[in-house]
This record gives sequence, C-alpha cells and structure tokens, in this order.
Amino acid sequence: MAVVTRAEAQPGKILRYVSQRADRAYLREGPSYAHQVMWVYRHKGYPFAVLAEFDVWRRVQAPDGAVGWMSASMLSDQRTVLATGQGRVKIFASADGGKVVGLADPGAVAGLEACAPNACHIHGEGVDGWISRSRIWGVSADEVFDRLPR
Repeated sequence: MAVVTRAEAQPGKILRYVSQRADRAYLREGPSYAHQVMWVYRHKGYPFAVLAEFDVWRRVQAPDGAVGWMSASMLSDQRTVLATGQGRVKIFASADGGKVVGLADPGAVAGLEACAPNACHIHGEGVDGWISRSRIWGVSADEVFDRLPR
C-alpha cells in the first residue's frame, strides 16, 4: 500500500501565501539542511506561495517561479505583495481609484491589508492605498477579504 505524504499531495496547488521573516533565507533543493542551497533571498518581507509542507519545511514558490524548500523558521504568516509588470504602478486612495497617493516600482514589496475584486489595500514606506490586483503577486485570483491583522 502506497502512503502519500502531505508534501506529495496536490503538487502545484497554493496552500497559502507567506513572507520572508529574516534578512536572509535559503531556498533548498529538498526538505533538509543537507540539501543544496539553490537561491539566497536577501529581502525581509519578500512574498512566497506555500505549495506543500513536510515536518518543519515548506515547499515554496517565489514570484519569479523558482520552487524549492525553505525552513518554516525563515517564513512569517505576515502577508506581503510584490509589484509586477512594466513601469510604475499607481496606488490610489480607494479601491475604485480616485486620487493617486503613490507609485510603486516593479519589484517593490508592500504589506497587504485587504483585497477587493479588482484592487488590494497595501501599506509600505510612507504609502497607504489601493493597487490593481493585475499588478501584484502574492494573492490568489479569487481571494477577497476585509482586513488582515498587522
């Protein structure tokens, strides 16, 4: 009889989004410190999608598509998003648009507060507003919620 571990169940399905807890995090080929380091991430708050769990290890996907294993101690449940696309993206005062309160460069990381069907409320260095869902990575397409705890 074959036993399927949680790490093998439903490959590619996103379980949840998390962010990098420390200033440096190691993405490994497998779920142990004996496995080779593939990438070193050096940006606290960087978002990742959790694809699987095995013991204290999380199989994660980075915004650029890199997939590997990271120790759960390197990750936080704090939600963040990454600005994507070409050129600066506008941050608005409300989910429906209105006044532009800031601009985000591609690659900028911001804290996630809430998500409406077309925009998400973010906060970052001196900015607090709404950004188009089409220009961020770190939320599922069907995710709509009022508030996340900070």
